[in-house]
Amino acid sequence: MEPFDSAQGKPLAAKIRPQKLDDVVGQEHLVGEGKPLRVAVEKKHLFSFILWGPPGTGKTTIARIYARALDAELFELSAVSAGKDDIRKIIYPKSNGREQLKIRPVVLFLDEIHRFNKAQQDFLLPHVESGELTLIGATTENPSFEVIAPLLSRMRVFVLEPLSEEALRAIVKRTKIKVNKDAFEWLLGYAGGDARRALGMLEGAQSLYGAVTVETLSKALESPHLRYDKKGDEHYDTISAFIKSMRASQADAALYYLARMVEAGEDPLFIARRMVIFASEDIGLAQPTALVVANAVFSACETIGYPECAINLAHGVAYLASAKKDRSAYDALRSAQADVRAFGNLPIPKKLRNPVTKLMKELEYGEGYEKYDQGSYFPDKLKKKKYLL
Repeated sequence: MEPFDSAQGKPLAAKIRPQKLDDVVGQEHLVGEGKPLRVAVEKKHLFSFILWGPPGTGKTTIARIYARALDAELFELSAVSAGKDDIRKIIYPKSNGREQLKIRPVVLFLDEIHRFNKAQQDFLLPHVESGELTLIGATTENPSFEVIAPLLSRMRVFVLEPLSEEALRAIVKRTKIKVNKDAFEWLLGYAGGDARRALGMLEGAQSLYGAVTVETLSKALESPHLRYDKKGDEHYDTISAFIKSMRASQADAALYYLARMVEAGEDPLFIARRMVIFASEDIGLAQPTALVVANAVFSACETIGYPECAINLAHGVAYLASAKKDRSAYDALRSAQADVRAFGNLPIPKKLRNPVTKLMKELEYGEGYEKYDQGSYFPDKLKKKKYLL
C-alpha cells in the first residue's frame, strides 16, 4: 500500500479540486478566518476528527489539505472495502515493505467510517488514543449512532452543510465550460448541494455531446457511460423517493422503493432511522403511535438483521404510509428555531427562573409564578407568538 498520490486519476472534480483552504468554496463556519479547521491548519495542530455531512460538500478536500499542511504521510481507505489488515499495513509499515519516517505524522482518511463495524472500530481505538495514528473519518451518517462511544470521545466532529447555489455557481464557473442560463439552473437544481454530482453531470454532458444544455444534461443523466457517482446518486435519490411516497400516503410506491433498497443491500438501520424521523416530522400529532411503531421497527432491525428484518421494514412502511399526516409539530419547531436565530437568547421572564440562592430571591427570581398560570411564558419580545397552529 502506498500513500495517497493526488496526481492519480483526473476526472473534472479532481482537476479543479482546491489545494489550499483559501480556494475551498463553502463551509465558512469551518474554514473561514478564525474558524476551527483553518486555525488547526495554520497552527499545524494534529488531532483526530470526523467530517460529517452530505456527499460532495468537501470532506475529502478538507482532509487532504489538512494532511498536506501538517506534512503528514496520508493514506486513504474506504470503509466499504477496507479491513483490519489494511490498517495494520499503515500502522506497522515494515509489514508492507516500507519504512515510516518517524518525523512525519501518519494520517488515515477513512471514508464512510460508519461502514466499519464495532470490532474494526475497536481495532482503531488504541492507535488513535496513543497518537501513532491520526484518524480523519468521513461520514454521511450521524456519528453518534454509527461510531462507537470510546472512539467518538477521542475525536472532534465537524458538520458540513450542503453547498449553497452561490457556492455551486462558483465551483461550476471554475471549470471554464460554457453553460447557458437554463442549463445552469437545471444543473444547480439537480445537484442538490453536491458539487461532485454537479461536476459529474457537467463533464458527462460535455464529453458525450460536446455542449452543455438542458437536453444534453438530461441525456447524460440517463447515459450508461456516466458512472462517476452512481452509487451515491442512487442511494440518495431512492431514499428521497421513498420518503416522498410515504408522505403522499402512496404505500405501494413506498414499498417498491423499499424493495429496491433491500435488494441493493442498503443498511436496514439507515432505512429505519429515516422512518423514525418521518414518524415525527410528517405524521406527528395526527397519529402519535407512529413513533412507537417506527422505533419498534428500528429495534427489530438492530436485533434481527437481514434478511428477515426486511419484513419488519415493510410492516412499518405500510403503517407509516397509511397513517394520517400532520406536520404542525415539525413546522412549529422550525418557526421557533427561526426566532432563536433571529433574536438570540432573549431574557427569560424572572418568574420562570428558579430562585436557588438568596441573591436570586433578592433579584425576584420566581416571583409571581403559579402552577398552570395562563399568562405568557415567552420572553417579552415574543409574548404574542404562536408556533403550534
